[in-house]
Amino acid sequence: MSELHTIHYPNESREYREARNRLLEAEIELRRQTERVAEMRRELPIGGKLKEDYIFEELKDGKSVKAHFSELFEPGKDTLVLYSFMFHPEDENPCPMCSAMLDALNGQVRHLEQRINLAVVAKAPIEKLRRWTDKRGWNRLHLLSSYHTTYNHDYHGEDEGGDQLPNLNVYQKRADGIYHTYSTEALFAPTDPGQDARHIDPIWPLWNVLDLTPEGRGTNWYPKHEYNIKPVMIELG
Repeated sequence: MSELHTIHYPNESREYREARNRLLEAEIELRRQTERVAEMRRELPIGGKLKEDYIFEELKDGKSVKAHFSELFEPGKDTLVLYSFMFHPEDENPCPMCSAMLDALNGQVRHLEQRINLAVVAKAPIEKLRRWTDKRGWNRLHLLSSYHTTYNHDYHGEDEGGDQLPNLNVYQKRADGIYHTYSTEALFAPTDPGQDARHIDPIWPLWNVLDLTPEGRGTNWYPKHEYNIKPVMIELG
């Protein structure tokens, strides 16, 4: 097998380099496939027109105010990415998996909002959502409560029994209205043995980092709200 570059690392074996080159070819093909899928996504025909101009609740200056769906689009930005956060109105705490993903997304908001509108919607009442937001330190995410709406049900962030689902939807504002353009539908498709849906993985650094390690993401570990981390004592000389 011919080498694709001339980079080598200290003390690496021939066996390692040959295996790494085979992996590199697979990574290049994965990159190409990722771009092909992204191109197909961009070329999707426009989806259905927004069912209704939902009225959410949000917090501004510490007060709960109404926010129409149509008001989530800032001037000059016609795309909205809206993540359905699993937080049932009767639950004390939300989904730890969603929370872990949003921990990371909170830090990316100021970059993403240079190009698009981004918001997170949960079925929990706004006050419960506020308490959790303060606890997590989410200071950039645009959080909305859909407590008094059917949005979660209509756009599959909730099943027929009322259980919350971690779905992500994309919308585009056009001259004649707002249209649905994409949903992470792998959530609803069959999965291979040992795999979760992985539909949110493209925006979730956690799993992408673990996939680079010898241990991988594993099959029985999932994020938690809190961890029992023992402090490391450093002796100063």
